[in-house]
Amino acid sequence: MRERLALTVECYDAGDTTSELNTITSWVQMVREVFDLMPTEGEEAAANIAKRMAAVPRAYRHLSATLLDAARNGRSAARLQVEEVAGQCAAWAKPGDSFYSGLVGRLTGVPDSLRGELGVAARAATAATAELGAFLDRELMPLAREKDACGPEVYARASRYFLGAAVDLREAYAWSWEEIARLRAEMARVSNLVRPGATVEEAVAILDEDPARRVEGRENFRAWMQELAERTISELHGMHFDIPQPAHRIEAVIAPTNDGGIYYTGPSDDWSRPGRMWWSVPDGVETFSTWKEVTVVYHEGVPGHHLQISHAMADRDSLNRWQRMSWVSGHGEGWALYAERLMGELGYLDDPGAYLGMLDSQQLLAAQVALDIGVHLELDVPRGTGWREGERWNAEIAWEFLRAHSSWDERQLRSELRRCLGLPGQAPSYKLGERIWLQAREDAMARAGGAFSRKDFHAKALSLGAMGLDPLREALARV
Repeated sequence: MRERLALTVECYDAGDTTSELNTITSWVQMVREVFDLMPTEGEEAAANIAKRMAAVPRAYRHLSATLLDAARNGRSAARLQVEEVAGQCAAWAKPGDSFYSGLVGRLTGVPDSLRGELGVAARAATAATAELGAFLDRELMPLAREKDACGPEVYARASRYFLGAAVDLREAYAWSWEEIARLRAEMARVSNLVRPGATVEEAVAILDEDPARRVEGRENFRAWMQELAERTISELHGMHFDIPQPAHRIEAVIAPTNDGGIYYTGPSDDWSRPGRMWWSVPDGVETFSTWKEVTVVYHEGVPGHHLQISHAMADRDSLNRWQRMSWVSGHGEGWALYAERLMGELGYLDDPGAYLGMLDSQQLLAAQVALDIGVHLELDVPRGTGWREGERWNAEIAWEFLRAHSSWDERQLRSELRRCLGLPGQAPSYKLGERIWLQAREDAMARAGGAFSRKDFHAKALSLGAMGLDPLREALARV
């Protein structure tokens, strides 16, 4: 997927038609991720970055034309999303401190002959980003819809796009509340293990204050992640998975951005660039609570994204390039969430703190299923949930709901809320994807009976490469 994204800046065409999905947030963020992926050392790297930055103005002009055409034809983004992305553009294009000038400043080994070209390209990309923000304020805002909800018809298509599967959305909505209740009960049980009688909130505070569960300094945190990722690969290889040899190399990286995001980028096709786990650390953050991060390393590394993507990348004999490098959110994120739970089954989350960290993350993602479907289908909160029963979902109560179902800080939760409101169907692909992966395993166990092998099931599933979850279930039923 990431190799494909690197072409997007050059290939985007105003003739392309946007769907009713809100493309603003995802597309602007995608441009940032393209640059995060690119090497920054040496003359060739600098020349490539200059070329990409020079393409940004044209890309943003085409994006603006496409968004305006879609809005004029009744496919507008919500006002709140237009405001958010306009603000993002302004932040990324700060005079003298733009993302692009910062990128140029991080380059090493750049010959003097390229300095001028890089400076011109950075200024042009910065100006284009500022102009995109102005366009959103000036031209798209008057056409933006007032409702945050995209509606059931659009949402059904979005959900199927992100999952690669058609699900009963109202059933999924009801299930999400059951899953939230299950997770909250389990969190209460584990909190009692942290300290007898402790509530979840008290257990979180105890873990946050525990010096043994804190790392000071970004480089120390990066080194902690690196060591855990490498140790996990070493211990799982041969016992629970056969990990391709090139995938034994992984890099933990502090991202050059500061928006609080965490993500993974796969290896290059020739393995010269390894798979990387990226942490975008907010400004001023120098202390890290490791009890929350153990499960994140499993999600982004092994047996999560790094294993899944590397397994496909290594299988050149059976998979074509599209199968090895494409991406379906429900398949990929569902697997990574399944991998977190799997590590609990394998005994790697026996520590109450690490296990509570996994449950806390799962609770947030289950809450996002309820929130995302509830807001965009304009549903009522079910009776019997103990939280704003019978009220109609909107952005205001969605924010309150997130804060009540996660220990994450406000900045991270604001980002999650923007994702739910601006990219319908994507956030639920994590938990709904995990649910389908678990169902696929249960089906395989029922078919195989006592001959079922968890290791063989994982090997067969990963050997199929990326695909929608409906085709995945059909394919696994035949093996």
